[in-house]
Amino acid sequence: MNKPKKVAILTAGGLAPCLSSAIGSLIERYTEIDPTIEIICYRSGYKGLLLGDSYKVTPEIREKAGLLHRFGGSPIGNSRVKLTNVKDCVKRGLVKEGEDPQKVAADQLIKDGVDILHTIGGDDTNTAAADLAAFLARNNYGLTVIGLPKTVDNDVFPIRQSLGAWTAAEQGARNFQNVAAENNANPRMLIVHEVMGRNCGWLTAATALEYRKLLDRSEWLPAIGLDRAAFEVHAVFVPEMAIDLVAEAARLRAVMDKVDCINIFVSEGAGVEAIVAQMEAKGQEVPRDAFGHIKLDAINPGKWFGEQFAQMIGAEKTLVQKSGYFARASAANVEDIRLIKSCADLAVECAFRRESGVIGHDEDQGGVLRAIEFPRIKGGKPFNIDLPWFTQMLAEIGQPKGGKVTVSH
Repeated sequence: MNKPKKVAILTAGGLAPCLSSAIGSLIERYTEIDPTIEIICYRSGYKGLLLGDSYKVTPEIREKAGLLHRFGGSPIGNSRVKLTNVKDCVKRGLVKEGEDPQKVAADQLIKDGVDILHTIGGDDTNTAAADLAAFLARNNYGLTVIGLPKTVDNDVFPIRQSLGAWTAAEQGARNFQNVAAENNANPRMLIVHEVMGRNCGWLTAATALEYRKLLDRSEWLPAIGLDRAAFEVHAVFVPEMAIDLVAEAARLRAVMDKVDCINIFVSEGAGVEAIVAQMEAKGQEVPRDAFGHIKLDAINPGKWFGEQFAQMIGAEKTLVQKSGYFARASAANVEDIRLIKSCADLAVECAFRRESGVIGHDEDQGGVLRAIEFPRIKGGKPFNIDLPWFTQMLAEIGQPKGGKVTVSH
């Protein structure tokens, strides 16, 4: 075993209900094994690394690291920084003109005396970590990078389950449990629940599943109008499944005529190509982030779906609600904490072995929990619409399953 001298931790990308707990788990595990190993946490992800801005993990922090499991967000801060996007790094004042952000980051790690870097993030964060790890190896820096897979999207190849996704589905369901009561605020009400997940429909489908479990546990009184039919999920639209708008509108209009409301769960990535085409046809600029991703909150897919269906199903009022920020900023649930701790424990083991990679259950190797090689990590894993639980849910809500759609990422 090659004991690390100094460990650094950073979180990056969007929030997920695992970041705080993952930080806490790493600090706890290192402290259990050897409290003399120094730990620092870079503020605001790769931004803090480039600027040399960090927290020192003190004895007090080690003693109370368990508190981090009770909170959502990332106490050390996140940012969206792509080390290979030199222009953006210069524009934001993170590096000077002519500097290579990867070299700046590597030199800062050396300056700080770090020999292990733990990155906690999604596919973009781990792609950045992979690029940095390759740069470090090519230039003989002698540093090890170990990633933990955070994303509510659950769309990272070849990882079976990303950290925080289970909690995000559970919290999204709780959010809609209250919103659904708006079904009786107005006759012929259309409620659109827009769920995060980008071009992967897993979170939308899983949120609908968790919400229906809440309905299963509820007691109803139809005699006075408290009827499950009004709170039910009436449609689930994900990017990986074709949608026949006309046929679905006809089906949903019949439901509207019967129960006086419609509840639709829609992935934020569903219908994006149609929306972008409309914007470009009008000469409008499509907003994108530093990684080139379309800013989905700016183009508003939920609103688009609401507008498409409202007239077709005869809705008097349309309400579009997003559960994303409520869900992604939650503290991790018990199921996720168990997964986080097992991944963090292995990450620390790998640190002692100087083994780089992203920790996760490798779907290409029998689901074994291991350090998956960085070159094999990529985003864009589609949701499998043929999973039995999804097929059963569609059947129970009366929605015909559409054909498979190949989604571009």
